[in-house]
Amino acid sequence: MRESLFIKKNLTRWKKYQEEQTDDPDEMAERFVSILDDLSYAKTFYSFSKVTRYINGLAAGIYQRIYQNRKEEIGRFQLFFRFELPLLFRQYHRLLLFTLSFFLLFCIIGAFSSAHDETFVRGFLGDEYVNMTERNIAAKDPFGVYKQENPLLMFLSIAVNNIRVAFMCYVSGIFLGAGTLFMLMRNGVMLGVFQYIFFSHGLGFKSVLVIWIHGTLEISSIVIAGCAGIILGTSVLFPGTRKRVDALRKGAKDGIKIMITLVPIFIMAAFLEGFVTRYTEMPLWLSLFILLGSLAFIIGYFVIYPIILHRKGFSLDASGKVNIPVTRSKKAL
Repeated sequence: MRESLFIKKNLTRWKKYQEEQTDDPDEMAERFVSILDDLSYAKTFYSFSKVTRYINGLAAGIYQRIYQNRKEEIGRFQLFFRFELPLLFRQYHRLLLFTLSFFLLFCIIGAFSSAHDETFVRGFLGDEYVNMTERNIAAKDPFGVYKQENPLLMFLSIAVNNIRVAFMCYVSGIFLGAGTLFMLMRNGVMLGVFQYIFFSHGLGFKSVLVIWIHGTLEISSIVIAGCAGIILGTSVLFPGTRKRVDALRKGAKDGIKIMITLVPIFIMAAFLEGFVTRYTEMPLWLSLFILLGSLAFIIGYFVIYPIILHRKGFSLDASGKVNIPVTRSKKAL
């Protein structure tokens, strides 16, 4: 049977299953058996088609309704971080790529402007900070700024400031995303200018080994917070089939989930900056271990793992609940 004929023959029934849910166990069982037959046929003849994923989602929804009164074998906390949050990120990977590209563009602009205008660095970072950095470089301690404060006080102040900046980046997305883009632009230029100072003094590689011990988590989290802000803004601009207020509510909800997740990451980044980065002469292997470990976590959890879950058939329904592939047993969940 051709795929188009298969869809035309069964679409009305599928829509009924989707839109007219039932609590009658016999009816649910009948629907489940029927949809499994369709899924088996679709996987046999249209295994890579969108209709197969659609039917799998319907089957997963019915399966969950059948077993919704059974005791969950994993807790809500574990379910959120193992499935719900990664799948949420999978929905917004394109926005995350856009946010990262936008941020990196202004990093390059900041570095380029600094290289061609000596006053740009001081105009952006301020004379006091630039003079202090140059004194530290002259004293053979270019990263001395990380050693000046008490570690605990430094940790607390940095954690509070970074979380505040991230939430401002998210909330400002309500202005159709313009506020978030402005903050990403400003922070991107600042990072480009900051890195240029050290590269211009021949300390580029050393700055990466020291600054990015904490910067990997910190900057990545700022970019992800920017993505949350863009989600909020685009929910207003492009509501799709939803009412604008409903789209805004969903965008705000998704953004808050992301921001809550970033809080412990910011705390970890602040801990590294307050207690670890000050040891600027640590062994190369240890610096690379922390830096690459942080990078692997960010890419693994926010990019690769969501893709793996999606390919295995996991998905989120319209209400944000996790659809488990019907081929997975309840015990595996």
